[in-house]
Amino acid sequence: MASWWKSTAATLEMIKWEHSIFALPFALCGAMLAADGWPGWSKLGWIVLCMVSARSAAMAFNRLVDAELDKANPRTAMRAIPAGQLGAGFVAAFVVVAAAVFVFGTAMLNRLTLELAPVALIVVLGYSYMKRVTRWSHLVLGLALGIAPSAAWIAVRGTYDRRMLVLTALVMLWVGGFDVLYACQDFEHDRKVGLNSIPAAFGMEGAFWIARFMHSTVVVLAVWLDQLFRLGFVGYAGTMVVAGLLLYEHLIVSPRDIRRMNAAFFLLNGVISVVFFLFVAGAIFRKAF
Repeated sequence: MASWWKSTAATLEMIKWEHSIFALPFALCGAMLAADGWPGWSKLGWIVLCMVSARSAAMAFNRLVDAELDKANPRTAMRAIPAGQLGAGFVAAFVVVAAAVFVFGTAMLNRLTLELAPVALIVVLGYSYMKRVTRWSHLVLGLALGIAPSAAWIAVRGTYDRRMLVLTALVMLWVGGFDVLYACQDFEHDRKVGLNSIPAAFGMEGAFWIARFMHSTVVVLAVWLDQLFRLGFVGYAGTMVVAGLLLYEHLIVSPRDIRRMNAAFFLLNGVISVVFFLFVAGAIFRKAF
């Protein structure tokens, strides 16, 4: 029993299940925009299952593919596989099971979600190889989370609306921007071993300016989204709050001081996603009533 609990704890730590808070609120935004209100508990439950299972598969696959890279990096050497807490076979089986749960969940929603399930898996699993190929891998990670609101729209409507591309781009740049900042912690290591990243390619100062541009564009896209869906003053107020939080995120870290990176990455970004959802939900319910 002790061994089972230890493996479970290591698995949850490996997939960072609590970080679902980053993308889940945006998926809920997509579902509520599609329903123009509450999408219903049943549909919402399947969306959450798909979201969590796809993300779990992606995180486990990333740890599996990057096991040797993690072992060589002092910051990541204590992750589950290089530290010997979990075996590669167990993690591979976990990926298969999580991916199967995701496909099952899409089948319970509608035909289009099921047909697009392989595409979604290619995106979320394919990210794991991008750092070997391109310095812009941060945007691929952003896309992996950014497709969540579009997928939720399809789950509710069974069709797609091009307006959702704005929300997908918003999430992609938001995630890409904070991943650029987070990658600054591995700036020297990535250059040493030849891994691609924006900090490795452009240096710390350049990486921060690129992240600032991405997050500035997020605010512009949020305003556009407010206009497209006529979210009114509640939507605009939410955009201003999110803009303030993003600004604060960039004020507490700098190229010369990244000691508060974990606070910026984990706490603030979780708050941003929840705040964004609450204002979008508030705007939708205000229109309905």
